[in-house]
This record gives sequence, C-alpha cells and structure tokens, in this order.
Amino acid sequence: MRITPIAVLFVASGLAAQEAQPTLRVREGAAPPSRDATTSTASASAERRLITVPAGTKVPLVLKHGISSKNSRAGNQVYASTSFPVAINDHIAIPSGTYVHGEISEVRRPGHVKGKAEILIHFTTLVFPNGYTVSLPGAVEGAPQTETGSGSGQIKDQEGTIQGEGNKAQKVGTIASTAGTGAVIGGVTNGGKGAAIGAGIGGAAGALITMLSRGPDLVLPPGTSLEMVFQRNVTLDEAKMKRAD
Repeated sequence: MRITPIAVLFVASGLAAQEAQPTLRVREGAAPPSRDATTSTASASAERRLITVPAGTKVPLVLKHGISSKNSRAGNQVYASTSFPVAINDHIAIPSGTYVHGEISEVRRPGHVKGKAEILIHFTTLVFPNGYTVSLPGAVEGAPQTETGSGSGQIKDQEGTIQGEGNKAQKVGTIASTAGTGAVIGGVTNGGKGAAIGAGIGGAAGALITMLSRGPDLVLPPGTSLEMVFQRNVTLDEAKMKRAD
C-alpha cells in the first residue's frame, strides 16, 4: 500500500495534538477537594463573627468567696461570676454564669486613730462555660451590696478602691461613756471636785482605748454583689463562645 505525503502529514498532525494535551496528575492516596468541602469552609468563615464589648460596659457580678481587709493580702485571687447577661446589638455577648477571675492589688487595714479599711481589686479574665477564655482589664464600679441588701463600703476613686466605713462616732461615744463613768465614781467618793477629776481620768482612759483599737475592717462575704466596668474594648469570638464543651 502506498502512503501518500498527504497521509503522512495527517498522521504527524494527530500525534502532535496528542502530545500537546495536558496530563492530569493525581498524587497517589490524595483525593481532590470536593465541592461540598469548599462550600463548608466558606460557610464557616462567613459565620465567624467578632463581638466588641466597648469600654465602659458594666457587668454585674457575685462574689464566690469572702474577702476581708483583716485576712486578705495583695496577690490573693478573686473569684466571681456574672449575675445577669450582657447583650450587644441584640445578641448575648456575656451570658449569666460566666466566671470572672481577678486579683487583689492592694489591702489597707483601718488605722488606730484615723484611716479606713481599703481593698483594691482588678479583674483580669472572663471564662465562659465551655472554657473559652478572654483577657480583660476590669475594675469595681459602684458600692458593694451584701445578700441582705446592706452596703459594704463605698468606691473611693476611679481605680475602684473599695473603702470601708469609719467609726468616728463610736470612738467619740467611747470617750464620753468612760468620762461619764469616771465622773460618777469620782462624785460618789469625793463630791463635786472628785467628779471633775473622775471625768478627766475617765475621758483619758476612753481616749487611750480608742487609740489602741482599730477601726472596723472591710468585709465582703460570699454572695456580695459587685459591678465590674470594662476599662478598654474587649473582643469576643462568637464561634468560640458557641463551641461545644
């Protein structure tokens, strides 16, 4: 059979076209990404949302353990939990029951003559029920309230220092009481002059008693209500907040 030049040309063109076609190489053991997996990844990225809790947001807390200016020291840990949820743009940003961890920064006991008890607390961490943890700077805002509804001191400064109550009236009463007792004893024994001397002695004794005794310590029992205020913006990852335990 004769092979014409035209036939040779067609054969050569076919072989060249086959060599020019790209070859798909698949690594052994590796499956190409499916359309479903790609869509799922895109959806997950779209669902991820960050929530910003602005500085100045106030969060109600309840103490999990007692704190006292008599026994507490700087560096002691503070444990509390949120007592009411915080909502941002119609979404719950911080649910009720979220744990709050802090630290006592400073403790000052009441003085003998003057000076009230003081405790300074800084909150440092939010711990969500599923373990998601967020760092924060938080301070105490508003006077603490015990479970019975009575106040437990007042806020002294912008740092959130809790200051206890003084007992100036009680000390004055002690001096007056001892002075009166001394006057009665002196009057019974030596008449009017003895009463004056006895009053002076009693008053001096009362003053000595007040100088030797401290003022009342600041006590925050378990269950005390506090209000924490965020000192800067805090960013929360909604996906991590909703992650299963």
